Amino acid sequence: MTEIARVGVCGAGLMGSGIAQTAATAGFEVVLMEVDAAALQRGTASMAAALDKAVAKQRMTQTERDAVLGRIAATTDVKDLKNCDIVIEAIVENVAIKTALFKQLDDLLAAHAVICTNTSSLCVIELAAATKRPDRVAGLHFFNPVPVMKLVEVVRTIATTPETIDRLFAFAQKLGKEPIHAKDTPGFVVNRLLVPYLLYAIRVYEDGLASKEDIDKGMKLGCGYPMGPFELLDFVGLDTTYFIAQIMFDEFKDPMMAPPTLLKRMVLAGRYGRKNGKGFYDYA
Repeated sequence: MTEIARVGVCGAGLMGSGIAQTAATAGFEVVLMEVDAAALQRGTASMAAALDKAVAKQRMTQTERDAVLGRIAATTDVKDLKNCDIVIEAIVENVAIKTALFKQLDDLLAAHAVICTNTSSLCVIELAAATKRPDRVAGLHFFNPVPVMKLVEVVRTIATTPETIDRLFAFAQKLGKEPIHAKDTPGFVVNRLLVPYLLYAIRVYEDGLASKEDIDKGMKLGCGYPMGPFELLDFVGLDTTYFIAQIMFDEFKDPMMAPPTLLKRMVLAGRYGRKNGKGFYDYA
């Protein structure tokens, strides 16, 4: 079993930069690729800021911070990923764009390399089918914020080999994460349970049972949740939740997974949550 030493990450957004930072902090050499130079600069700046904060809080030394950044090579050329043992895709949630990237990576990478997607909802085998190595393709779903959240869902398709899954479990553990097994179905484990809960909270609010503030307070104080459902919806992103809910409803036809009318209207109105300052709550 070939050991993973060099990690590639495609996409320098919130998730991609978080994955790159986490891998570099764990001692891996990382190549962070983004097609847009400005987006790449934002991603590297966000990692530097996060590490500066860790230094300020005495969670690492300045020397350690510099070493982490020194292990990350930033690029806009996909060819710079060619020597990676694993490449984790964390780009836009669009099947056609992801499939095109997977074909590129399949042609570029060595035979032993594993290709993973950080998708939270799309069909992994559909991406794997675009390659000549579907046995070495899997889902590796991290949670936001990646450097903090311990969980990683390792998603096995009907083509992924046990050896690939074993490599990914070992890799996740070296990152300091707790991996769990998940099948290749929309939502995997966490979102399969979480999304219906969030959607039902919206329906309860629509029905006038209680204010959003009291629903959030009730779930935090009554169930011990760190965030209420509306706080969590704003944190995840209303547009992201709506997108995942649509995919899950299309797959399962379960009314519990159908996006509520209010969620659709809020997304159409451009109220996405914390990411743009206004969701169920106002962050301006």
